[in-house]
Amino acid sequence: MHVHKYERWWLTFGMGMLLVFLGAIAFAAFADNMNPPSGLRAIDPTKVSKTPPFDHPGVRRLADGSYEAYYVAEVFSFEPPTITVPAGKKVTFFVTSPDVVHGFFIAKTDVNMMAVPGWVNSDSHVFRTRGTYLLICHEYCGIGHQNMFAKIVVR
Repeated sequence: MHVHKYERWWLTFGMGMLLVFLGAIAFAAFADNMNPPSGLRAIDPTKVSKTPPFDHPGVRRLADGSYEAYYVAEVFSFEPPTITVPAGKKVTFFVTSPDVVHGFFIAKTDVNMMAVPGWVNSDSHVFRTRGTYLLICHEYCGIGHQNMFAKIVVR
């Protein structure tokens, strides 16, 4: 079988670009320390309501002045429905779900996660502006999905 030299050149160019793109993705994943979920952040979805700290979700102040907020996303609500945090402090959000996949998006911020049964997901944010932020589920989770929201009050 004879392959024309221009066709061979384009095939080589295409394969080369594919390798460059895959290399860039691999480099970005290692440079940004992106890893697949590990067993260290697993939770039994049938025992979320009995597993600390998700048995009493809410806000906790740490010794260094930062805050941790624990949320349980459950059909069709977030627990707790409202939290209050101070402006200018780092807040790390931890979220899980005992039932189905939910979204966890805080409007006007870069916090955007998935609440997956069996996993604990986390993200941090510093609220610089005082006010009330809306926390919404952006992943369709059932017939009452449109009513699934919570509020974060920043003082």
